[in-house]
Amino acid sequence: MKKSKKKYIILYDRLLVWLTLALCVTGLIMVISTSIPIGQSLYKDPFFFAKREIFYFILIFLLSFVFLRIPVISWKEYSNIILIFSVLLLIFVLLIGKSVHGSYRWISIGILHIQPAEICKISSFLYISNYLSRKIKEVHNNFWGFFKPMGIITIQSILLLAEPDLGTVVVLFLTVLSVLFLSGAKIKQFFSIILLALLMVIFLILIKPYRMNRILSFWNPWKDPFGNGYQLTQSLIALGRGHFFGQGLGNSIQKLNYLPEAHSDFIFSIIGEELGYIGCFLILLTIFLISFRAMYIGQKSLEKKQIFSGFLACSIGLWFSFQTLINIGAVTGILPTKGLTLPLISYGGSSLIINLMAICILLRIDFELRLSENQALPKEN
Repeated sequence: MKKSKKKYIILYDRLLVWLTLALCVTGLIMVISTSIPIGQSLYKDPFFFAKREIFYFILIFLLSFVFLRIPVISWKEYSNIILIFSVLLLIFVLLIGKSVHGSYRWISIGILHIQPAEICKISSFLYISNYLSRKIKEVHNNFWGFFKPMGIITIQSILLLAEPDLGTVVVLFLTVLSVLFLSGAKIKQFFSIILLALLMVIFLILIKPYRMNRILSFWNPWKDPFGNGYQLTQSLIALGRGHFFGQGLGNSIQKLNYLPEAHSDFIFSIIGEELGYIGCFLILLTIFLISFRAMYIGQKSLEKKQIFSGFLACSIGLWFSFQTLINIGAVTGILPTKGLTLPLISYGGSSLIINLMAICILLRIDFELRLSENQALPKEN
């Protein structure tokens, strides 16, 4: 008698899971390392931010059991409701939001601080994916079919700019335009939108003196190293001290209240100082691989005619890529300073939860794709 060999088929993307876990563990270690001085100075508790970050990890771990069980079709069906909910949150944050450094970006509910801008990102990508799954021909053939989703993004952008949060607006526009480009929209439609967006950005910079100061300090931060260029110069000093192998974990000097936002927006500077070029390279490589994996899952879904899943996966990959690009650009002085976190690394409850929620959605898309491929295979006797 011949023994039948059972063939085990893995129905989840192990590479994506391990890359995400590696990035989350690295992020937690770096948040603990960078937040001790600021936690001690602000709250007399060196592990204040570390405790909150661990709480957020536990919360998203529990929520992941829910997110991983939600079928992709449910995200599609409720995408418009999620979009409306995110717009309402953007309105509420302007009315009852907590002001930090002059920006109204957070709604405080007990120990939780909700940042509607993060919810706005995922809701926008759910909406644009749903729209393309229904009206992709309209986008190809009709200018209004292309303009409608951009109109929704514009409404969200106006609310975001009122906070103000120009960084999130840039990420939204870049990601949505890229997804529309992948869908096959005509090039001439992009030129009109891009030209309009550039004129709007220039106008927004000119009407707010602090934005103009950021541009001027970004061009030459050493001209005013203790004023407008202070944060960037301290960031560059941290990166310069790291050299190739870094000063060693925990040995940063710039995190000792020299570099503002060392545990959040500028955490990459401390990574460069403590872990050096090697640490920076490995973290960027990991984020790139996650983004690449998301695009790969999106491509496979589109090949299987799963339009919503395909564009949603691509949106997540592009979102992570653009946000990382802008964050690293600001930290290294390539781009003006923006209040954007480094995905899965920087401290921040809303950012971490929404980013990991996006990873759960990616894993669900991949799971359903593998399941459909498995069911299509001929069964062995």
